[in-house]
Amino acid sequence: MRPVYLLLLTSLLLGQAHAASKPKVPASATKPAAPAARTAAELAAAIRPSLVKITQIGREGTDGIGSGFVVSEDGLIATNLHVIGEARRLQIEMHDGKTHDVSVVQASDNHHDLALLKIEAKGLKPLPLGDSSKVQQGEPIVAMGAPEGLAFSIVQGVLSATREVDGLEMLQVAVPIEKGNSGGPLLDMQGRVLGLLTLKSLKTDNLGFAMPVNELKNLIEKPNPVPMSRWLTIGALNPKLWHSHLGAQWTQHAGVIRSEFPGSGFGGRALCLSTQKVPEETFEIAATVKMDDESGAAGLTFCSDGGDKHYGFYPSGGKLRLTRFNGPDVYSWTILADVPSDAYKSGDWNTLRVRVEPERIVCYVNGKQVIESDDTGIRAGAAGLCKFRTTVAEFRNFRIGTDLAEKPLQPELASRLRSKVQEYVATAATTDQTLEGLLENPGAARRVLVEQRRRLEEEAVRLRDLERELHRRAMTKDILAELAKPEPEINLLRCSLLLARHDNPEIDISTYMSSFKAMVLDLKDDPEIKKGTIAAVKRLNRYLFEENGFHGSRGDYSNRSNSYLNEVIDDREGLPITLSVLYIELASALGVQGVFGVPLPGKFMVGYRDGPEGELQLVDVFEHGKLVTVEQAALDLTEDGRFPEAALAPTTKQAILLRMLRNLMSSVFDDSRSLRDSLPYLNLVLAIDPQAAAERLTRAQMRQRLGEKAGAREDVGWLIQNFPEDGPPELMQQLDRWMQSLRE
Repeated sequence: MRPVYLLLLTSLLLGQAHAASKPKVPASATKPAAPAARTAAELAAAIRPSLVKITQIGREGTDGIGSGFVVSEDGLIATNLHVIGEARRLQIEMHDGKTHDVSVVQASDNHHDLALLKIEAKGLKPLPLGDSSKVQQGEPIVAMGAPEGLAFSIVQGVLSATREVDGLEMLQVAVPIEKGNSGGPLLDMQGRVLGLLTLKSLKTDNLGFAMPVNELKNLIEKPNPVPMSRWLTIGALNPKLWHSHLGAQWTQHAGVIRSEFPGSGFGGRALCLSTQKVPEETFEIAATVKMDDESGAAGLTFCSDGGDKHYGFYPSGGKLRLTRFNGPDVYSWTILADVPSDAYKSGDWNTLRVRVEPERIVCYVNGKQVIESDDTGIRAGAAGLCKFRTTVAEFRNFRIGTDLAEKPLQPELASRLRSKVQEYVATAATTDQTLEGLLENPGAARRVLVEQRRRLEEEAVRLRDLERELHRRAMTKDILAELAKPEPEINLLRCSLLLARHDNPEIDISTYMSSFKAMVLDLKDDPEIKKGTIAAVKRLNRYLFEENGFHGSRGDYSNRSNSYLNEVIDDREGLPITLSVLYIELASALGVQGVFGVPLPGKFMVGYRDGPEGELQLVDVFEHGKLVTVEQAALDLTEDGRFPEAALAPTTKQAILLRMLRNLMSSVFDDSRSLRDSLPYLNLVLAIDPQAAAERLTRAQMRQRLGEKAGAREDVGWLIQNFPEDGPPELMQQLDRWMQSLRE
């Protein structure tokens, strides 16, 4: 038995807590002496040269307007992240009317809604940054921005309070904040920036909030630059898979395709056609669709020539419509059917499916047939997505095939499964009553129906729990199957995505595997990758941390999103271990030798050796890919400046996954959620590593407190059976007493 087992057992039984170590946050620089207070008019004149107007430029012109301000004389501009959006070209207008295109998104922070932009300019006038931790309620302030596009406007007010909004500490200000003010500076009467105007209060037009400037300082200290050439591709559809037609803006995030703004076709029509080959003669297409406004329209298109000729099947005004489009305007369109359906769920996700045969077209919504047409006006062509008017539409799970209908279960299997479910939910026999029988005594009947409804609601809760547990067990089975492979064959990327899907069934793993493959293709033929380990490591660092902006989480380290690899890929922000997984897997896919995970205490890092006998070097992926020696890392992370030998050895993929899982478990405890929320993680840890004594003991305690005595007895029995022979007798006696109490 490992010595650590006894240590953990003693610690947990005695109720001792251990705090998780986290990366240190650098202290703010010393502030200069405060300048003298000025009037609002004096501030307006002094500050105006430091203010900028930010314009998002899309396919159809201006997509949005916001504010910002200069923070360095060599062209660094601060604003809100939502002001710049994603995949948008950005233009900065200075106070004198000169404009500059943004060359680099120097830093971005989703959690705090902050961004830093870089323009090619010199000799700018930066605003001094104050200390938002020292603001006082009632302190006079001024705010500047571009309300409703009116650039370089000023308003005066007071600081109302500091208040928590959505888990973030914000500065509440008694000033009106309009569209276009976002990103503008909030200043004290000495002209120092206290915050960035961020959002408008829902209660009154004369109350708003600002993000404290100290969060901006953290961003300045730890940038994650992304060149605009890369920024414009974030969320963009893969041109190898999709071609957009007739305008609109089509983007993709987390497996969901999103369309905004009207298309250039009549009625705002726009198409996004798949490059997948459509089967000849008979075929089906399907997708799940959601719209922000039911008066709009969005759905499937097929038999398209890439222009004005195609079919469309889509919800419109709450009905399901099939239309043949033969030209550019309404006079050449033919509405073949426009019908209501109880199967359509207004305001929710709906699965549309179309079957096209040589002599007919059949349309379905959520598995129910709603339209059958014998129209044969158009055949052959591409298939994809369509939208109309100003609708904001989202699409997921688009498919093309010969038969996409959900297949019925085999009768014997269906009967067996239903029997199992009925056994699970049945608590008492029910009695069928006819409506006539109920009307004989409506009052009593209503009481019976209320009781039955409540019972069904309780059963629905149990079924949801069963469904959730079924999904978790399925993910556990898939993870164990992957980990059962020989170490070199284990796909750590897939394991990590399965871990994320364990919590979120909606994650489409194939989408993220495709995103990863695209990264591999970016570097596959890069000459630096082929030069050897050292050159490849430097190229990987530039690619991930300079060109694509991956970075360590700055202000929300314990957020569970940082442990979900899909969200790390989406947001380019994560923990040392999740960023390391991406790094290691990318290196492996590119054939880079000698790159592996190093499980240092307090911070996971990537290690590499230039050859089998080469000296171990480290990559701190949390710190922008900083290259560090073992000695430097030891001085940073340990009290005595030395690592235990095991901490420097390449770790296994199973150990990496377990460490990620334990991070997730820690975040549950940090959030102070219910005990039951932690059990799925404990179950998964013990499924992967049945010898994990600490988790075994914790689960026993959890099960006891939740009243699950049988499960608690099972875990305590394992602990007794595996108790070390040289362990303290009093601890063994305590376990025996615990087991006895569980039998009572």
